[in-house]
Formats: sequence, C-alpha cells, structure tokens
Amino acid sequence: MKLSGCLEGQWLGAHKTPDEGCEERTNPFQAALVPLQVIKVFSEDGTSRALEVPNDITALNVCQLLIQKNHYIDDQNWTLIEQLSTLCLERILEDHELVIEVQSKWDMEEDCRFCFRKYYTKYEFFKNPENYFPDLMLSYSSEVNGAAKSVDTIKMFLSTSTYPEVHGYLYMSEKGKKSWKKLFFVLRRSGLYFSTKGTSKDPRHLQFFSDFSQSNVYMLLSARKVFGAPTDYGLCLKPNKTGGTKEMKLLCAESEGSKICWMTAIRLYKHGKQIYQNYLRPHQKSVPNTQNLSAMRSISENSLVAMDFSGHKSRVIENPTEVLSVALQEGLLWRRKSCGRISSHSIPTTSQNSTMNFAIHLSQPWFHHKISRDEAQKLILQQGLVNGVFLVRDSQSTPKSFVLSMCYGQRIKHFQIAPMEDGGELFYTLDEGHTRFTDLTQLVEFHQLNKGILPCTLKHYCTRVTV
Repeated sequence: MKLSGCLEGQWLGAHKTPDEGCEERTNPFQAALVPLQVIKVFSEDGTSRALEVPNDITALNVCQLLIQKNHYIDDQNWTLIEQLSTLCLERILEDHELVIEVQSKWDMEEDCRFCFRKYYTKYEFFKNPENYFPDLMLSYSSEVNGAAKSVDTIKMFLSTSTYPEVHGYLYMSEKGKKSWKKLFFVLRRSGLYFSTKGTSKDPRHLQFFSDFSQSNVYMLLSARKVFGAPTDYGLCLKPNKTGGTKEMKLLCAESEGSKICWMTAIRLYKHGKQIYQNYLRPHQKSVPNTQNLSAMRSISENSLVAMDFSGHKSRVIENPTEVLSVALQEGLLWRRKSCGRISSHSIPTTSQNSTMNFAIHLSQPWFHHKISRDEAQKLILQQGLVNGVFLVRDSQSTPKSFVLSMCYGQRIKHFQIAPMEDGGELFYTLDEGHTRFTDLTQLVEFHQLNKGILPCTLKHYCTRVTV
C-alpha cells in the first residue's frame, strides 16, 4: 500500500507561503501516541513555518529540526528567539526551555512570535569571560582569593558556595511616570537590589527590585524611541506568566558592554548549571533526543546518494574520493555559472575577467546588497556583538564602492572597500592600494585568516536565513 505524499515524511514536503508559512505534520501513527501542538517560527525575512510538535519539545529540538530541514551547519549559534513585537521586547530561549510552555504564557492581545536566527553571543561568555564581566562591575565574597578572580569568574557564578556580585549604575523607569532615575544597583543570587543611599551596600540601604525565579530578562528594542530611555541599552524584567505585562520593570544601562554584563549574569543566576550543560552538549558523545530527531527526517532524505549524470546513463558514485572530486568540480562550475547570470547593465565596463570577479560576491551569504548603515548595525547587533562578526554591503555614499561592517570590542566598525583599476584590471582594497584583491570573495577569505589593517580576523558572517 502506498502512502500519500503528506504522510511520507515528518517534516518535509509541505507547502509554504511568505505570509502563512507551512504546516509540518508528524507521522499520524506517532501523533496518536503523543499530544501535539502547533507553533509558528519566523525567519528574518518575514517568512514563517508552522510546526506540529509534541508538548515537551525544547528550543534546542526546534532549532535542530529547522537546521536539518534547511541543511544548515549546526555550530551551536542557532537560537530560538521569543519576540514580543507589541512591547518591543525580545530574548533568547535557553536550549532546555519548553517551547509550548513559553507559548502558553503569551497574552492574546499581544503580537508574540518565535524567530529562528543565529546569535553568536549565546555561549561566548564561557570562552572569553573577561569580555563580559569587567572587573569594575564585579565584587567577590571574602573567602575568594584575588588571584583566582579573573580565571574562575564563571565557576563562581555556577557555584553555590561562592558568589560574585555585579554592581553599577542603571537607569530605572519610574512607575507611572515617563521619567528615568539613575540608581546604584546590586545583583545577587537572591535578586536585584538598588541602593537608597549612593553606592552603599549596607542592608539598611538596599531595596529589593526583582528576583529571577518567576521572571525573564528581555532586551528593549528601540529603547529611546519607544520607551523614552536615556540610552539605547535597555533591558526589562518581565514576569513569565499571563498578564505579566503590567508588572514589567524597565532598566537602561550606560553602555552596550554594561547591558550585556547585567543580562549575562542574570542568565547564569537564573539557570545555573543547566546553561553550562547546554553549552557542553556538542562536546559530549551522546546528544539528547538524537533518536527522535533522526526519526523525524523524511524517508527520501535518508535515501540520498551521490549520482553521476554526465554519461548516457546515470550511475551511483560509490567511491568516496570520486564523490569529493565531483563535488569540487560542481562547486567551481556553479561559481562560474552564477557569475554569468548577472545582468550586464549592472557591471562596470572593464575586461571580461574583471566582470567575472565583480559578480562573484553577489552569491555570497555575507554580502547584503543595498542595506543602509543602520540596517547593517541592527543585523550585527541581532546576531551578537562577538569579535569578528561581519557583513559586506554596498556603500551608500560612494558609488561602486563597498563597506565591510564588523564587530570588535562590542562596537560596530565600518571600513570602506574601494575599487581601483591598474592596467585595465579591476581590484579592491581596504588600505588605499597597498593590498589588492581581484574580487570581494578573495578579500573576505584573506581577512578570515589574516587581520591585515582590521582589528581582528573575520570569523562569523551575518546572513538572513529562511525557515
């Protein structure tokens, strides 16, 4: 008996439109055993996909399903974002959080959605804690040896016997008013406090502000424009319950680095060792739910093999070495063909070789055509202020030039890429011609290995994905 197309695979073969997305259905025999719910996941281009999932599915599982469906590389940076558009709030979902449980807390009158994108800051603080916890914002319990502070900061956050305090100034939105008040705050395991007398930490002067057991920390989007905040580095503590909007508490930091420090510390205090286990997951031999995830793949996907169609008859390629050779040849052929598809009216009148070089970058995932400086900064900020996050875009101020936008030191920097001709050949340069590249792809690949005049090498490219 032949099954219909909708029953063949668990996640593949559905129809999708930009507005409504598509509904992915599980195997009907499995559905009879496991209660299912529907979630909709959006991508950065506004498209969406509806997934029919079990009640106990985690944010990590949803990401892995979308990674498998779209054949992305799982580099631990893919993240499910909870976005509350009406309130201009968003936060990353921790890998272990239950998606259906989060969705059940949404208020019906609010525009709430899940978004799927990369977030390079997700676990970066485990690798480089010194970039996230400035010494000026930390103090330690008396039994901690000063020499071990910088080395064991993360270990102390996860420990129950020692604790670091985060302290510093934050602006607090005064309840019932449109004004913001600058106060000295102290973050401890028991919650967030502010001082009623300068920078005093005396218990008599510390007033309780919020705890984390029943709240989540969100980033404020457009803090100045929407909330009238004194800076754009806003965060919010919102109770994780239906109707929690009325009890939101808005804060604003003095810098991006300060905001990231507060938010990272709250994540560590709230989720404890679980967040560290999430970080260690790819380094462990056994991955949770691997068996379930593999069962969700399409039958047709499991039966894919390498084929050779160059002769009169097609054949299966069984030699792994030949498979790699054919893949390399097809990749080079695709690169040449992609250049030839570029319309001639948008290419400068140079030699044919220069024309080919000019077109290569248009197919690269790190290239963003006509986006503005502000849009580039927003995209990099959304995907995490980690050293080496970058994209390349058209220059809006200088025709035929490009701009390399990248993150370094939790700041976004922009470098002009200028075209130049020499002997009838077109080149690109970042340093007024001292170092020349035949195309933008060569320029990017060079700076992924050598920093040159840049503050660091290029590590992670920003791209807009489709679910």
